[in-house]
Amino acid sequence: MEKKFMPSIFLKEKAAMDDQDGQSVISRNPLELAEHYSILNCDRIYLADLSYDDKSQEENLDVIKSICAAVAVPVVGGGNIHRMEDVKKLLYAGCSQVVLDLRKEEQKTLLKEVSLKFGRDRILAGVEHPAQLQEEKDALHQYASEVFLFHGAGIKEAALTSPVPVTPFMPEVSLEKVMEVLSFSNVGGLSGPLINDNVEHIGALKQFCRENGIEVAGIQAAFGWQDLKKGPDGLIPVVVQDVKTDVVLMVAYMNEEAYQKTLESGRMYYFSRSRNCLWLKGETSGHFQYVHQLIADCDMDTILAKVVQMGAACHTGAYSCFFHEIQNRSDKTNSHNPLKVFEEVFSVIEDRKIHPKEGSYTNYLFDKGLDKILKKLGEEATEIVIASKNPNPNEIKYEIADFLYHMMVLMVQRDITWEEITTELANR
Repeated sequence: MEKKFMPSIFLKEKAAMDDQDGQSVISRNPLELAEHYSILNCDRIYLADLSYDDKSQEENLDVIKSICAAVAVPVVGGGNIHRMEDVKKLLYAGCSQVVLDLRKEEQKTLLKEVSLKFGRDRILAGVEHPAQLQEEKDALHQYASEVFLFHGAGIKEAALTSPVPVTPFMPEVSLEKVMEVLSFSNVGGLSGPLINDNVEHIGALKQFCRENGIEVAGIQAAFGWQDLKKGPDGLIPVVVQDVKTDVVLMVAYMNEEAYQKTLESGRMYYFSRSRNCLWLKGETSGHFQYVHQLIADCDMDTILAKVVQMGAACHTGAYSCFFHEIQNRSDKTNSHNPLKVFEEVFSVIEDRKIHPKEGSYTNYLFDKGLDKILKKLGEEATEIVIASKNPNPNEIKYEIADFLYHMMVLMVQRDITWEEITTELANR
C-alpha cells in the first residue's frame, strides 16, 4: 500500500486555525496555505470546517471551494456535519472525500445513508481510539473506505483491528517512530501535527521511505529518460498546455535531471539553453506549473505537458507565450469551440458591467437590477418550452441562445464564473 501524507487545515471564520479547538489563528489566508502544502509533495489536504452557524458555514464552504479549485491534490472535507446535505455541500464544493467523525453521534448515524448515497469510496470515518474500531468494525467494512485515527495512541492495535486502511493523526515523534508506524501494512499514511510541522520535509521523508523499502504515493512514469529520443544536444522539447483551457502556454526543453525532478516533484522543471542550467518554473515568480499529465508523441522525441498553471506562463507577464498573431484566415476562430464562445460572450457582459455603454441592452438589464434579470430569464425558459413544441428546431436554438445570454448576465450579476459551473458539473 502506498503511504500518503496529509496536512490539515482547520477553518474558522475564513481563517486557518492551529487545531480543531480553533483557539489560535495560523493564517488569515487559508487558500495560500493550502497552495503551499500542495507544492510540497503532500498527497492530499484535510479541511475541517469549524463553523458554528449557517452563515459561517457558507463562508467556510466558499473558502473550501476556492481551495479545491486551486490546489493540485485531492481535498478531504469534514467538520461541521449534521445532515446528509452538509456532506453533499462538501462534495459539491470540490472535496474528493468526506470524513464522518464517529465520535459524534449525529455523524455516526449518517454513515450508512451517505455511503449508500455517494459511494463508499467517498466516505471516510474518524475515530478516537482503537476500541471504537472494534465496536464499529462491520459498519466500517461496509460503509467506509478508510479510517482516520484522531488520537496518536494505539496505532498498531488500530492497524490490526481496522477492516480498512488507517491514517493516524500523530504528534511530533522521532523518525524511528515514524518509520515504525509506516511499516504497518494497514497504515495508509500520516496526518496531524507531525505532518503540519514538517511539511517542508515531506519530499525528503518520501525519499527516505523509498530507500527503506516503504512504498509512498507519487506519480509513476511509464517511460524512463532512456526511452525518449533526444536531440543532438541531449535535450527533448516540451510543449506546455493548460489542462483547464487547452491553451498552449510555452515551449521549453528538458535534460535528464529536469525530467526526473518533474516526475518526483509534480512541478515542471526545465533546462535553460541560454543560461545552461536547470530551472524550476515559477521559482522566482511564484507562477508554478503543476503536472497533470505528461505525454510523449509517436516518435518519442517530444513531450506534451498538460499542467495546472498558477498565474502567467510567459516571462512578459502574459498568460501564454503565444500572443504575436502572424496570420488569421478566419474571423470565427472560436466558432467550433463552445467553451471559448461562452467565455468570450461572458467577457463582453463582464466588460459592460465595468464599463457601461450607452444604448447597451446588457447595461439596461444591469441598471434594472436582479429582479428584471430573473424575470427575463424566466421568460426565456418559457420560450424554450413553447419552441420545443414547434416542429422547426431552429426556434429552439434561438430561444436556448437567448436563455444562455440572460443566464450569463445573471452569472455576472452574482459573480459566478464559467469555471465554477464546469467544476460543479464535473464534481457531480
